[in-house]
Amino acid sequence: MIQTAIPTNIITGFLGSGKTSLITALLKVKPKDEKWAVLVNEFGDVGIDSALLSKDQPEIHIREVAGGCMCCAAGVPMQVAITQLIAKAKPDRLIIEPTGLGHPEAVLKVLTEPHFKHIIDMKTCMTLVDARKITDIRYQTNDTFQQQLRVADIIVASKSDEYQHEEFGDLMCFLQEKGMKYSQCLRFSSKLAQYSDLDTAQLLGLMNDVCHYTADTPLIPATQTSVLSPQPTSLLSRNIPHHQFPVFNDIDEAKNIVFDKRGIWSKHHYAEAHYSYAWVFSPQYEFDLPLLLNFIDVIEAVRIKAILITGDGIVGINWVEGEMELSEFDEVMDSRIEIITQVECSVTELEARFIALLK
Repeated sequence: MIQTAIPTNIITGFLGSGKTSLITALLKVKPKDEKWAVLVNEFGDVGIDSALLSKDQPEIHIREVAGGCMCCAAGVPMQVAITQLIAKAKPDRLIIEPTGLGHPEAVLKVLTEPHFKHIIDMKTCMTLVDARKITDIRYQTNDTFQQQLRVADIIVASKSDEYQHEEFGDLMCFLQEKGMKYSQCLRFSSKLAQYSDLDTAQLLGLMNDVCHYTADTPLIPATQTSVLSPQPTSLLSRNIPHHQFPVFNDIDEAKNIVFDKRGIWSKHHYAEAHYSYAWVFSPQYEFDLPLLLNFIDVIEAVRIKAILITGDGIVGINWVEGEMELSEFDEVMDSRIEIITQVECSVTELEARFIALLK
């Protein structure tokens, strides 16, 4: 029986805001005597995010719930996943990364139900925001984005190394106009886990603050807004990050992958005004990397994630709105790609294009 409730943090944000990069950075600097568990909820139907989180440390346990918001169906998928993860890992801290298209208020509602009263100790909720997007009306009026802001104890203005003008000021003006108050609003770089020691030390120090959000929490007048705005200190590596660990070995959904006669598995679904298209290719296939990257750049997508076996090695791809990050891996069980769009695509045509890229 669990004697002490587990400190639990939610790290949320819209698609491509840098959630996985932030969690990766925090895992690298966690106290050495602590076990941490991470529950990742992916909108897509195949697990990719867990491969971007380091699994070469025995004191870190990662579990994925793929295929949409895990808080749906009265929160049963999330309750089951959390219960099983805690039972297996017996962690000192639990981090939950909801899908960028999920409902963080519903996640919090589940976590604060009597069932979890003596299991979960809700701490700081962090919301990542790419301030370059804050003037886009599609973000401003999006209900999920509004929820992500409402649940936040800390706003992290991510990817600030890419800001060119007054993006951070635009974010603060937007928050003030909405009458939202946070204990901290931080400006950090988040390019593929290249957070500085100062960044991560400051965030670690804030993770044990109490979560202030409840379903009936009123918005605070803008005049009470409190801001802490350190300048970004992270330095970007010009080398492609290299991950020396096998991926996909412990993901539950991998058991459900059954290849057809060609050695291909696919699935797609529609939810939250977005389409998800996913493929898994057996390891016998290799992709032509240059042609693949050219094709990805012309797909009309919101987000593309992949880890693929190519003629140039095993490559991880993280693409969002024209920006692409690449990483390198030593070993994988198969090749996977997930495309999220706001427009319906022809599954047959997309699949044919990918097959044409095989060597």
